[in-house]
Amino acid sequence: MIEGSFEPRTLANMNVALDRVCRKISSGEDHNVRKRVAKAIVQCARSGKTTLGALTEAGAKELWRIGERAA
Repeated sequence: MIEGSFEPRTLANMNVALDRVCRKISSGEDHNVRKRVAKAIVQCARSGKTTLGALTEAGAKELWRIGERAA
């Protein structure tokens, strides 16, 4: 569980970022897509970048990578 690893505000930002990124695509509710985007967001937060903008950007970059590999 990651809840104990982050401040409540950071966790809230992470959840919002995940939802914002995944709602941009039709497969955004797919478990594997959400899992990969979430991992990128967690990695960003662990690096100390915990703003909503930074977390959303990290998730969006992973979403772009997923699209690149699927093409």
